[in-house]
Amino acid sequence: MNGCVLKFGKENIEARVPEERLLGILDSRQSKRAGTEEEIVRLALANPIGGPKLRDKVKKGETVCIVICDITRSWQRTAVYLPFLVEELNSAGVEDEDIVILSGTGTHREQTPQEHAALLGPELAGRFRVIDHKCEEPGDLVFVGTTSYGTPVEINRRALDCDHLILTGGIVYHFMAGWGGGRKAVLPAISGYKTVMANHALALSPEGGRNMDCRSGNFEKNVLHLDMMEAAAMAKPSFLLNVILDASGLIGAAVAGDWREAYFEGARIVDRNDAVEIGELSDLVVASAGGFPKDINLYQTSKTIFNAMEAVRPGGALVVLSSCGEGFGDDEVRSMLTEFPDSPAREEELRREFTIAKYVGYTIGFVTENWDFHLVTDMDAAPLEKAGVTVSKNLDEALAKVYARHGHDLSTWLMPHGANTLPKLPK
Repeated sequence: MNGCVLKFGKENIEARVPEERLLGILDSRQSKRAGTEEEIVRLALANPIGGPKLRDKVKKGETVCIVICDITRSWQRTAVYLPFLVEELNSAGVEDEDIVILSGTGTHREQTPQEHAALLGPELAGRFRVIDHKCEEPGDLVFVGTTSYGTPVEINRRALDCDHLILTGGIVYHFMAGWGGGRKAVLPAISGYKTVMANHALALSPEGGRNMDCRSGNFEKNVLHLDMMEAAAMAKPSFLLNVILDASGLIGAAVAGDWREAYFEGARIVDRNDAVEIGELSDLVVASAGGFPKDINLYQTSKTIFNAMEAVRPGGALVVLSSCGEGFGDDEVRSMLTEFPDSPAREEELRREFTIAKYVGYTIGFVTENWDFHLVTDMDAAPLEKAGVTVSKNLDEALAKVYARHGHDLSTWLMPHGANTLPKLPK
């Protein structure tokens, strides 16, 4: 018997599979740290990709808009890297009063002063105020054109009024856009509501169902990503700084420079760390979200579900370990799974009004209809089983149900850090 330890909440669970059935253990690779977080960010700023240093692009008297994340993306560690970006601008003669810090809230709520301070960090909180983007405030938006995909692009006026627009953020896999970061600091971060909805709706195929090119780790024919790139180009960004976090949640790498070239290099770094090539799809995948807080709710667990789905054959069995102490994590995820009977009904609701949370619920529903999906969880079983999820309280119980349905001779992949690991078949 071979296996590995899988985390469940704050517990460790031993998962063991007969050697002849185990295809392997799929896990991320972490490259060696290049220094402290400060050293990593400074190194990126000193060695921009595809263009000059920021200090050589700006000059005294010019205005600069820096787009940062909102509090829902605070894992990006804005308070760590932002001071070095501001320092770079100051060294070129740009005064504090000529710097606008715009929080890319997308379609999220406005933030509190305390949340603004947390995003800036103690060094900058006393020097700058954060302006929240408001996606439904007509006076804050400027129409700049329509993409080739038909998306009408409205962008925050403050970003367009400045001499330079700087995009910041963190790069991770994104289950619709391929990767986060980069152009997402324009769309959805500082775009109008109609722009965001038109773009996100591209995740659905015109013929019905999901657009399967809009998935984690894929740029090719990913119209959602390509649409974002066109919209971002309309904003004419001057510079980009993006970070990549390591397994400990610290900045492990950073890229800076041209907003396109630097971003694509950052996506390649994520791939080198977190993509694992597999030779075949298995009959069974057993995956852990990685324990607390990555398995705090079903919304967060969706990252693991969608990654693990890439390693198991259609109709095969998928077992995900996730405590989900906070339940569904979003009312729209719950409603999509429990109030709509099947994927066509969920899709109708999604096309009526697209939101990310609804799409998460819709896609989990897609998994339950196309795979034998088992969830080891502390959640109440009744609402989940209504949606087609088989619920178990422990791994042994879940595997017993799988083997009863499919037999014991199942080729198996194990994924101890499913939220961060993306299986990929060779092209």
